[in-house]
Order: sequence, then C-alpha cells, then structure tokens
Amino acid sequence: MNTPLAEALSAVLLVAVLAWAVIRPKGLPEAVLAVPAAAVLIVAGAISPEHAWAEVERLGPVVGFLAAVLVLAHFCDVEGLFRACGAWMARRSAGSPGRLLTSVFVLASAITAVLSLDATVVLLTPVVLATAARAGVRAKPHVYACAHLSNTASLLLPVSNLTNLLAFEASGLSFTRFAALMALPWLVAIGAEYLLFRRFFRSDLTAPAHPVEAGEAPELPLFALVTVGCTLAGFVVASAVGVEPAWVALVGALVLAGRALVRRQAGPLTVVRSAAPGFLAFVLALGVVVRAVVDNGLADALRHVLPSGTGLAALLGIAVLAAVLANLINNLPAVLVLLPLTAAAGPGAVLAVLIGVNIGPNLTYAGSLATLLWRRIAQRHGHPVELTEFTRLGALAVPASLIPATLALWASLQVVG
Repeated sequence: MNTPLAEALSAVLLVAVLAWAVIRPKGLPEAVLAVPAAAVLIVAGAISPEHAWAEVERLGPVVGFLAAVLVLAHFCDVEGLFRACGAWMARRSAGSPGRLLTSVFVLASAITAVLSLDATVVLLTPVVLATAARAGVRAKPHVYACAHLSNTASLLLPVSNLTNLLAFEASGLSFTRFAALMALPWLVAIGAEYLLFRRFFRSDLTAPAHPVEAGEAPELPLFALVTVGCTLAGFVVASAVGVEPAWVALVGALVLAGRALVRRQAGPLTVVRSAAPGFLAFVLALGVVVRAVVDNGLADALRHVLPSGTGLAALLGIAVLAAVLANLINNLPAVLVLLPLTAAAGPGAVLAVLIGVNIGPNLTYAGSLATLLWRRIAQRHGHPVELTEFTRLGALAVPASLIPATLALWASLQVVG
C-alpha cells in the first residue's frame, strides 16, 4: 500500500475504533471493532505483520499485569473492602459535606494508586454515591472527585494506570525509583485539585445535610488488606531483584481469587470475567492500530513539535503536548505514540508524558476510557453528568494541577537525579 493510502486508512480506522469505544453501540465491547481494524491494517499492508507482532509482544506483559490487577481489585470488592471504605467515609464525615469530600479525596487517591484507576471508577464511585445519600449531602462534588482522581491520582505507582505500566517499561526505572520521582507530583496535583474542588463546589459543600438512618457498619476485611499490602511489598522486592512485577500481581490475584473460589463466593467464570478479557484484547488491537498510524507519518509530524531535552521548559512543553494529544485521540493512544519519541531523552521526558496523559483527560469525556466508564456508572446510579459543567471544571482543574505537577517533577529530578 502506498504511503498516502496507508496514512488515510490508519487514521480513519483509529478514529473509528476510538469513536466505537466512546459510544459502544448496544453495549458491545470495545474489541468488537478494534480487533477487525487491526486485522484490516495488516492485510492491507498499512503495517507489516512483523511490526504488528512486535507491538503485541511489547504490550503483552503490560496487558498481563493489568489483568492481574483487575482481578485483585474485583476480589477486594468481594471481600467487602469497598463497603468498609464507605462506612469509614460516613463515620469520618459525620454529616459534613466538606469532611466527606476530604474523605473521598483520601480514599480515592489511595485506591487509585494501589488498585488502579479502574477500581476507583467501577467500585468506589457507587459506594461514594450511596454514602452521600446516607449522609444526606449533595453527591455532585464527591462523584466528580472520583472521576478526576481516577486520572490525577494515578501518577504515583507503575500499577496505578495502564499508561503508567507503559511508561514504566519505557523509563528503565525501578519500581521504587519511579514512585520516588512521582511522589511529589502526585501530592501536588491532588492538593491543587482539592483546593479547586473546595472553591468550585462551595455551594454544594455548604448546603445543609439531611442524613438518613445508617445500618450496621461492615467489618474491615483484614485478609484483603494484608494481601494488598504484601502485593505492594512484593512489587518493591521484585523490582530490586529483577523479577517482573506481573508475577507478583498474579500471586496476589490468585490468593484472593482462590479464597473466593474455596468459599464459593465466585466461580471460575467470574474470575475470567473480572480480568476483562474483552478490554485486554482491545488494548492489544489498539496498540497495533496506533503503531500503524505512527509508522505512516504521525511520528514524523510529532518530532517537529515535541520539545527536546529535560529542562523545565521542555518538561512543561512535553506535558502540555501530551495532554492535548490525550484529549484529541484518547490518553492510551497518546502514550503509545509519545513514549517511543521521548524514551531516548531519559526518564524525565517519559514521566512528563505521563503527567500530561494522566491529568489532561480531566478536560473532556473522551480523554480517557476511565472517564467514559465513570460517566456511564454515574448515570446508571441516577446521577446525570452535565457536559458543560464537566468541561468547565476540567478547564480550571487541568492547568491548575498539570503545571504544578510538572514543576514538582522537575524538582524531584533535581533531588533524586
């Protein structure tokens, strides 16, 4: 296939795959279009079979890691961890909307960092809605916090987001060094979001509460907490001895899933479904489609506008470009496109990309798949989301958190090296 046709076909199919993922006609999985699109590009010659297979091999370990983390998060929910979180928030807030928002920020940030953004979107959001209803407060600021923190609070650990896993592979950093460099940007970004939320939703947070009678508080699931703690410690040890973190995540997932199987809380099919095989296939197919777009001209175009170096101005430019690209083509394709172009500049440039593709999606619904999923979950639980308000909040929150987080990354690089 000649170059102009390959460019056009690759671009059209990428847009089609992303549009399908956003709309999901009749609730069909994202992979329904992504897998055939990847096959069409290979057959048409827009990408060679060797390049396509190389992309699948590159993404394979990352996708395996993601599957294990999804299983781990699901069975934490089966153990009752998220119900216990809701009870803690209710006690901590004591009918105060402001204290409830603080509790949501603490829990959502911790859950996103440790169990990934999917756990915050899928499992914590319904709990926050139920907790706000029991506390008799307006749910809007607390539900929006789940959406924003599923993106912003995913900066800390390699396990927090699929984009982090990809950046972790490209950066060459150890697990602990990655976390050390991203700790300050993580705290700064969350702090900026918190201050903005307090101001943006001040009328909701000062409205009087009308609590309803609460039931008996669930017990804290110690087994799940210990398993998650051991898994995190395992990530650190595995990174130090050169073992892939995916093996540690698999062990943690098998422990919780095995316990649920023995106690007949789940069946084998439930375990398979909790790994979201359709979404995993979508990620692999999307990687092939994006690789075709990159091979057919996008990489050359981005090289002309991508800042070089790892100085403060360069890091800010990379982060802003990554945020813009994430809102144009979604953050997962954006990180797949930008990482090969920035990896040679060193970990600083890679982590600047990560700040852009993780914080930037708070601007639009289409910025990340997590935000789209959050919107569906909120609406399913009777909480409609207004496009105008979401965009207005994002237009304030993205620069207010992205710029300070990038400054914090530059400072971390000066200190940690």
